[in-house]
Amino acid sequence: MSEEIKKKPELLIPASSLEVLKTAVVYGADAVYIGGEAFGLRAKAKNFSPEEMAEGIAFAHAQGVKVYVTANILAHNNDLAGAREYFAELRDMRPECCDALIISDPGMFTVAKEVWPQAEIHISTQANNTNYETYLFWWRLGAKRVVSARELSLEEIRVIRGHIPEDLEIESFVHGAMCISYSGRCLLSNYFTGRDANRGACTHPCRWKYAVVEETRPGEYLPVYENERGTFLFNSKDLCMVEYLPELIGAGIDSLKIEGRMKTALYVATVARTYRKAIDDCMESVETYRSNMAWYREEISKCTHRNYCTGFYFGKPDENTQIYDSSTYVNEYKYLGMVELKRDGLAGIEQKNKFSVGDRIEIMKPGGENVPVTVEAMYDGEGNEVESCPHSRQNIWLKLSEEAEVYDLLRVAVESCP
Repeated sequence: MSEEIKKKPELLIPASSLEVLKTAVVYGADAVYIGGEAFGLRAKAKNFSPEEMAEGIAFAHAQGVKVYVTANILAHNNDLAGAREYFAELRDMRPECCDALIISDPGMFTVAKEVWPQAEIHISTQANNTNYETYLFWWRLGAKRVVSARELSLEEIRVIRGHIPEDLEIESFVHGAMCISYSGRCLLSNYFTGRDANRGACTHPCRWKYAVVEETRPGEYLPVYENERGTFLFNSKDLCMVEYLPELIGAGIDSLKIEGRMKTALYVATVARTYRKAIDDCMESVETYRSNMAWYREEISKCTHRNYCTGFYFGKPDENTQIYDSSTYVNEYKYLGMVELKRDGLAGIEQKNKFSVGDRIEIMKPGGENVPVTVEAMYDGEGNEVESCPHSRQNIWLKLSEEAEVYDLLRVAVESCP
């Protein structure tokens, strides 16, 4: 193996809930990042209560997986007192506390350091980290890691790596939704709806449809407004770098970060499992990694996504990195549930979408295997035999043609759905 890819990078996976955290851990994460009930940039995610956070951290740590907690809002004055209390709660969490805080705001950084001096702090991409002096600034203040701005190329990251200490880590997004605004600093949501993207309440106006109005007279234009005959001006393709791991690692990136704290367990499992195998193959040899490229491409296409691009890594995006005709996702598979219990040859799940006895579905296993099976029988929570499960979140017991294990995910190809 070449010197450039000797160091194995961390695979960092998002988790919106306790179920998704456990999925991320089982399906290959080295670390997960989560949000509490305040001060994160995904207010609409389920997020974690203190009790759920404690359970999730204990589960992850038992598997040797780290947990980072987001507190990356751009804080206003009235946020600071609550932040002080929140950092104290995280500091005092028992039996174990999180491994790092993810922060973007200097005021929040200061409060965190005052309340919890020993805390490891990672600087969010929201802080616009675009040059090596910015990295050094945060390192001198005590940051352990800086998340690169999404606007950086691989060459720029390589230059940063050459100007910072070895013990200052670089984390970079390698997969998921792209934001139209600079490092996520957006005012559109606040302007249109009063919900502040920089405090966790984004309504994603970048995914709306707009109509562009022509000049009313020379130099004067009517405002851009939403219209059923319009176009999707700001709708970026999703980032996917699974085909370029040697380049990412060779640039000196320590942690490969997946976007998606609003996504399902199926999305997280699919992405985590694919990147886990790709990283492990790459560390074995570049030849092994290249030989399995078709599998990575096929599997990564099975998670819900927009069309893929490589973001800023190989140069500035152009019109080919936008989607102008639609904001819908590519969705090849439907999530049915995760096996939570086993009993007398039956698999117990909390059902997510409707399916029926006789359906041909697929067991998705953490190790990479996909097993086609038939649903032979189905029973409700009281043990009554049923033909289908039409109501979401039903507790269902399944007899499948092949045995499923706890933490296996069940999914079905969309074209197979009734």
